Amino acid sequence: MTSSEQTTPEKTMSREVQLAARPQGAPKDSDFALVDRELGQPGDGEVLVRNLFLSVDPYMRGRMNDVKSYTPPFALNETMTGGAVGEVIASNGDGLSVGDLVLHDQGWRTHALLPAKAARKVDAMDGVSPSAYLGILGMPGLTAYAGLLDVAAFKEGNVVFVSGAAGAVGSAVGQIARLKGAARVIGSAGSAEKVAHLTDKLGFDAAFNYKDGPVNKLLREAAPDGIDVYFDNVGGDHLEAALFAFNPFGRAALCGAISQYNATEPASAPRNLALAIGRQLTLKGFIVSSYSHLFSQFVQEVGGWIASGELHYDETVVEGIDGMPGAFMGLLEGQNTGKMVVKL
Repeated sequence: MTSSEQTTPEKTMSREVQLAARPQGAPKDSDFALVDRELGQPGDGEVLVRNLFLSVDPYMRGRMNDVKSYTPPFALNETMTGGAVGEVIASNGDGLSVGDLVLHDQGWRTHALLPAKAARKVDAMDGVSPSAYLGILGMPGLTAYAGLLDVAAFKEGNVVFVSGAAGAVGSAVGQIARLKGAARVIGSAGSAEKVAHLTDKLGFDAAFNYKDGPVNKLLREAAPDGIDVYFDNVGGDHLEAALFAFNPFGRAALCGAISQYNATEPASAPRNLALAIGRQLTLKGFIVSSYSHLFSQFVQEVGGWIASGELHYDETVVEGIDGMPGAFMGLLEGQNTGKMVVKL
């Protein structure tokens, strides 16, 4: 019986994904558990939300480890959290009414009971799925926007290299760079199909499959005159290659290192960090939550590009809450083009 079949006006059953064990290396099915939980009615200042789409993101892998980081680890045998967009089905909080579309962080479940102040109302847009608020108009899109324009201090005429360029963040970075006047935009991806997608559909000037040879060689061929900006989603050999390719005063926005998230041994690269000294490079790590002040500007500008058709976004959609663990594991293996979401 599904949670929707169990839900009645008197009670709401939520089907949820809990962390059953901390993964060693790549996550596996047995690291997750599906449970059904009855939710009460909203108390004072609370809302009950039926989730429509759930997000899986690479950063979640780090939260599965019991180590100190910028965000607390997931607790064992408790429902995990993450981005979600849903519809308010009961409200006892000011400012939110039944039927409102909201964005919140109580993902990995079909229904969520949460404080109204923890849910942000968003507007439904004609022709745009609500899932866009988990991708291009949400955290990944803001990550791309802030990372490129603020953290990496992009300037018109720069040559930009993006690793993991077919993912939700990377695909937005490359297109924003193009729309802002980059001299050349280069991306790396993990298949010939993704490479073709970057150049044929998203407007990248060049792209390469990092499985085709040493990344350093492939980047040198794609960027014969060097690079000015590197947006790093991968780390490891990609960061090493970027350091070799940088022109003087180059800037890197260090967003992620997905090549290392499932690693059980220390990374072998980069081994050339000393190049940052002589070339006077800036390598800056960042967390998107520090750039929330840019959100309104970001939605206005990126929303305009979407409406005009100048910016394209892709989604890989997995159906059903039971598919949530598989969607997450597939994300870490690069099975997505654009944003990976789970549709309920």
